Amino acid sequence: MGLWGVGALCLVGAVLGWFLGGSRPDGAAGRMVTALGWCACAVLLARGLAVEALLLFDTAGRWVEVSTEQRLWTLLLWNPWFVVGGLAFGLAARGSERKRNPSVPGG
Repeated sequence: MGLWGVGALCLVGAVLGWFLGGSRPDGAAGRMVTALGWCACAVLLARGLAVEALLLFDTAGRWVEVSTEQRLWTLLLWNPWFVVGGLAFGLAARGSERKRNPSVPGG
């Protein structure tokens, strides 16, 4: 996918976040935006936590050649942002549900 693909995904994520943050359409389109927010939450959290576990417990073994320096940078600097992003999309999707349906628990 390369850097262009990563850039495109970042733009899609920004638009989704904008819709979740307050400009969400009504009706089926609004429900789709909320569902996409939950999907982004799940994918980012799964990716972040899975890579953290694989690197921390060295379960990938010989199949992945990651140097000690790369492992440290990935664990401390790069990978936590996937978890933070997943949590942010989850909170935004939850807030979007509360706007649409005030009877959602916790709202």
